[in-house]
Amino acid sequence: MDNQTPLDKGKPYGPVKVKGAYKVWVDPNLCIGAATCVAVSPKGFALDTQAKAVVLRSVDEDTIENIIEAARACPVAAIFIEDDKGNRIFPK
Repeated sequence: MDNQTPLDKGKPYGPVKVKGAYKVWVDPNLCIGAATCVAVSPKGFALDTQAKAVVLRSVDEDTIENIIEAARACPVAAIFIEDDKGNRIFPK
């Protein structure tokens, strides 16, 4: 169960720093609990008790390309990713 721990327990939806250069967050108001992000990146995301995606402590074990792919797979675009300069990677 430890691998299901949010990266930041105080901010389980983020924003959190990922791979040292990216900011990732989930908008829990948009998230519908489809879990496609979990299917694509099980090291990056899990659903909490309210069926909202959270960013996991193990997210850095995944590639940034796969994390972006998990965001793209979200049917409601609830996962946001920015680079270290604040440029939006996804959604554009």
